[in-house]
Amino acid sequence: MRLLLLALFICMASCRNNKKNDAPETAQDMTAMDTDFDLVQAIEDCEDQLKISVPKLTDLTKHPRLIETGETEWKEVPNGRLVWTSGFYPGILWYMYDLTKEEKWKKEAIKRTEVFESFKSITEHHDIGFMMYPAYGMGYELGGMKEYKDILLTSAASLATRFNPKVGTIRSWSNKMHPRWKQHITIIDNMLNLELLYWASDHGGGPVYKDIATKHAETTMKNHFREDGTSWHVIEYDSLTGKVLNRNTKQGFADDSRWSRGQAWGIYGYTMVYRETKDNKFLDFAQKITDKYLELLPEDYIPHWDFDIDTTKDDDRDASAAAVVASGLLELSTYVEKKEDQERYYNAALKMLESLSSPAYSGVGKADAFLLHSTGAKSLGHEIDVALIYADYYYIEALDRLQKMKME
Repeated sequence: MRLLLLALFICMASCRNNKKNDAPETAQDMTAMDTDFDLVQAIEDCEDQLKISVPKLTDLTKHPRLIETGETEWKEVPNGRLVWTSGFYPGILWYMYDLTKEEKWKKEAIKRTEVFESFKSITEHHDIGFMMYPAYGMGYELGGMKEYKDILLTSAASLATRFNPKVGTIRSWSNKMHPRWKQHITIIDNMLNLELLYWASDHGGGPVYKDIATKHAETTMKNHFREDGTSWHVIEYDSLTGKVLNRNTKQGFADDSRWSRGQAWGIYGYTMVYRETKDNKFLDFAQKITDKYLELLPEDYIPHWDFDIDTTKDDDRDASAAAVVASGLLELSTYVEKKEDQERYYNAALKMLESLSSPAYSGVGKADAFLLHSTGAKSLGHEIDVALIYADYYYIEALDRLQKMKME
């Protein structure tokens, strides 16, 4: 009997050691691993970075957009009506307030949010959702600023004017802005703007906004994705018939390539749409496109800027895509029913956050941003291997979501 127990003990120890020493070979293998991600330290690092950058960002007519390669401080751009990134910086400040409950961050967030109230009337493009919801929406939800309600409702009404019922989507860009396409253009990024419409329906705007958002999501699900679950960037529709005329890209490697941030927008967007509709077709679709994304990732879980580039010649990553997906996956993990899927998505998100917070991608000690090594539009020749304000926004949102999950 003693010999039998001894043999069993040796076998179990051997199995444990073998499991520990077996290095994962693929991204999917790594989702089953525990990570050493230190949430407390990551939050402290973000706060320390803001303590450095906020005193430098005093011009309220501008907002931080990027930190160029080799530079340390944010390049600021004017808060113009066509600049889609203006809402992310105040959104970051709202999340820092939510994480710390320190009034100084709330005061700073209010100051940075309320400088572009006039943007609530933007009808020139779809990005009013990106511009207003991270700022005014997070101010309402996280900061208790109930006086922002009417501004958000007006913003949603402005966005809804771009919906074309004959096509079934919100028109993203005007042809004057992008003359390559002649008719109704919808980009995958637009999925993120739907959250403003759902919020408006839930806060007195009536069902019309939810109906528009859901129809947009359904049409995009039908036309914007390949059979394997990867997405195109730009779809051009006939404005009168809704027929798909062209499938192209603006920021990806090629018209038929798989732009990684486009896939990230889809993962985040369809997870959010399921939250708002509780329609299982959106949950199933979110899982489908997520599983494809995870399959394509490199070992450290930070994607190249496009999944179809020649990585022997181009190693540029996109930390912004990783941050978007990490935040989306944390939410997705709470909706799926199977425990194995819950663990797989949760662990994948942690692995992404662990890589983003590591010296390989963190801005700590190097620049004023939370994250480095994002790619905005390499195909257009700009924002290559830089820090981007929206990468920092979705990263701190993921930290906030993870902290709330751990407190439940």
